[in-house]
Amino acid sequence: MTEDALPWSAPLRVADLNGRKPTRFALSLPEDLRAAVAEWADISALESLTLKGQLTPRGRNDWQLEAEFAARVVQPCAVTLKPVKTALAEPVTRHYVADLPEPEGEEVEMPEDDSLERLGTEIDLAAVALEALELALPLYPRAPDADEAKLSAAPEGAAPLTEEATRPFANLRDLLAKRDESE
Repeated sequence: MTEDALPWSAPLRVADLNGRKPTRFALSLPEDLRAAVAEWADISALESLTLKGQLTPRGRNDWQLEAEFAARVVQPCAVTLKPVKTALAEPVTRHYVADLPEPEGEEVEMPEDDSLERLGTEIDLAAVALEALELALPLYPRAPDADEAKLSAAPEGAAPLTEEATRPFANLRDLLAKRDESE
């Protein structure tokens, strides 16, 4: 997804940053954008989202972002589809490098340091927060009572499979009993 397609943007111009000391920031998702970001992230609701930290100059042209990401999200349970509220909290680190070489070739291997980013004219803090949200979301959220749910399906007229019947040696006891009776 391109940055133009993001529902929220909060760019900082690199030229405006103090090259001698850290630039602190505290970014919160405005309430009027929560529904748009929740739709973009394919979740039911987004109750809050914050990114707090600092951008520190590294050398003449590079910058290091160190921040704490926090969000409260609502997603449907993967089993029961009931709403599941989750509090997310993750540290976020990015190294913005001015002379990062462009990957060449059709197949590119991932670098060992996955925090490296190419430094452009702006650093979009909202894009960093949205990426952190995507990475922190649980893939299969579960409601507290999801383990109690029993799901079964069978063709019409057939009895649903039980847990006992799906065990690999479920019929062995019956076969051994029949063999003993025939002897």
